[in-house]
Amino acid sequence: MLLQLLIAIGASGQSIIPAPVLQQWAEGHFIITPDTRVITGTSAEVRQVAQHLSARFERACSWPLALNEKGTGILLQLNAKPDTRLGSEGYTLRVTSTEIVLQANTAQGLFYGVQSLLQLLPKDIEHKSAAMQWRVPAVSIMDYPRFAWRGLMLDVSRHFFTKVQVKEYIDWMARYKFNRFHWHLTDDNGWRIEIKSFPKLTSVGAWRVPRTGTFNTHTPPKPGEAATDGGYYTQDDIREVVRYAKERFIDILPEVDVPGHSMAALAAYPELSVTNQVVQVNPGTAFSTWHGNGKFDMHIDNTLDPTDERTYQFLDKVFGEVAALFPFEYIHMGGDECYKGYWLRDARVQAFMKDNNLATGEALQAYFNKRVAKIIAAKKKKVMGWDEILEGGLADGAAVMSWRGTKGGVEASHLKHPVVMSPAPVFYLDMMQGDAAVEARVYNTSRLKDVYAFDIVTPQMDSAWILGGQGNLWTEQIPTMAQADYMTYPRAWAISEGLWTTKTRKNWPDFVARTEQHFLRLEVAGKNFATALYDPIITATTNTDGLLVVQMETELAGIDIYYTLDNAIPNHLHPRYTGAFTLPEDADFFRCVTYRDGKPLGRQIKIAVPDLQKRVRN
Repeated sequence: MLLQLLIAIGASGQSIIPAPVLQQWAEGHFIITPDTRVITGTSAEVRQVAQHLSARFERACSWPLALNEKGTGILLQLNAKPDTRLGSEGYTLRVTSTEIVLQANTAQGLFYGVQSLLQLLPKDIEHKSAAMQWRVPAVSIMDYPRFAWRGLMLDVSRHFFTKVQVKEYIDWMARYKFNRFHWHLTDDNGWRIEIKSFPKLTSVGAWRVPRTGTFNTHTPPKPGEAATDGGYYTQDDIREVVRYAKERFIDILPEVDVPGHSMAALAAYPELSVTNQVVQVNPGTAFSTWHGNGKFDMHIDNTLDPTDERTYQFLDKVFGEVAALFPFEYIHMGGDECYKGYWLRDARVQAFMKDNNLATGEALQAYFNKRVAKIIAAKKKKVMGWDEILEGGLADGAAVMSWRGTKGGVEASHLKHPVVMSPAPVFYLDMMQGDAAVEARVYNTSRLKDVYAFDIVTPQMDSAWILGGQGNLWTEQIPTMAQADYMTYPRAWAISEGLWTTKTRKNWPDFVARTEQHFLRLEVAGKNFATALYDPIITATTNTDGLLVVQMETELAGIDIYYTLDNAIPNHLHPRYTGAFTLPEDADFFRCVTYRDGKPLGRQIKIAVPDLQKRVRN
């Protein structure tokens, strides 16, 4: 069991992710007991942060930490004179054998200091364990973030997650100092937010026929089949989640994805498309053909009509209700992967384009984007969209979320528009994180080491316009919260460290050691996570005789790989990998497994030889 192995190699559980800017260990410990007091002064906002700390203790050991205005113990204090090094989110933390002193310029900074303090406690703080001695090692920390925008996106359209599950996802984000939750609320596969002006968006658009298996291979709805799979959030649900996130200093960015990705909306209101085609909420059937280089055809209309005033009347009411629910300054309008074929084949649309001097489909979408930006601005909000909104001309004041690599971020930054970097595949948490033989197969891979090594700022950018970055969890292949957690962690930790920690402080071996300690914390918390970093990276070539040559490497140092070619189950008694080798002509399966210090570590990987042949690199 992984927990037993990590304990055996001496993981202490006392490490911080993301790594602080400055951290200096000292001798001794502060021991927290039922008599320990949290000293808050008279500030209500400090007291709220202290209550968060106290509640974590109550969950772990059934006794809360008492809060006092004066005294000694754990002191939470706002700086009387702001410390200019810390900004609005930084903090200092000093632990000695007699006291803990946490100071910041704001309550938000204190909150992040509390997260670091909790990570210094034994892993059992994540589980009910009344008999523990709560020892905090002596340390001095000065810490602040590198970027202001540190986010994760959760797609709840492809698979619906309940209000309780979303709150739990947000809670774990907060532990790692994320401060933006991007909520992808609408798409082709479900409309998830109650809009009182258009009740069919949820009575029809939130439900689809149930299917199990690989997304985009599901069978279409059968005649008369009931649409029973789905769900949505009432406006009261939204308000509750917004409050919950705000208590953890997380702003929620809502996304209503238009004009493409709108099949769920069109299932409810087909008159909003060019074709007026009657469609159903897509249950994961393939309705497009992708040709490469971003080119594709849609076989079912999933796009709003940009030439019909009813579309803008619809969006005015939708964004009006969204703006009233979410206090964050931005609303995300989507704008990605908009198929323009139905527009360009429609005579009425062609006449509209001619009358408005719109020469291309991109220009027509830019016209739509600018209309939507004005609607959102009228609601006292700023608009953000995926990097396709650059095509045809960017709306005034629009922020760009760059997902197709870094190109969109570079372009938007030079146009002096705010940028959030979320480039695929490296920051796409739905990508495979290990070998395709043992992962749910998707179209690309994003391994932990690559995520950790990636820097969102490139030399080509005007870095003054880079707000920060985020990881995106699209959920086509993620039907459960257990799988969502598996795909999120540990890669979200690598993203968090890249967005919080200074570049000079980042260190891959040190991060791995801390990651393994946090695996322990998730294990005792009952949270799922991926151990793909222990699995080898397997590539294949052919030699001059046409035989397969297998080569393997690991993300971590100190890992041994054992393999078999004779259908035996591999362990440490089989050949240890020392370099590339040629497969015998009649071999039909290749198997391997990793060990560390004589103990099995990774998953067994089994690959048929025909599948290895597909991996051959030219």
